Amino acid sequence: MIYGFEPEFIVGLFILVAGTVATAFPRPKNYTTRLINLEIPGFGLLLIMLSYNEALALFTFGAISVLSTFIFVRVIQKREATA
Repeated sequence: MIYGFEPEFIVGLFILVAGTVATAFPRPKNYTTRLINLEIPGFGLLLIMLSYNEALALFTFGAISVLSTFIFVRVIQKREATA
């Protein structure tokens, strides 16, 4: 335990913040890079939930991955339709 928290929780928070920054400010500004970077915060959230319960971690990771990918693909389709 580090400062009263599990190591998975601390590493998960770091990955969640780093992944969020990588998604918000990608190096090559294209949609594929942002879509790939969406998986990084999802994995950080998985580690955070893993410090609480394995089933909760699995369900949360599945839901976040599916929803974020679906929403982002819809945004890409709408932007390409208007361009």
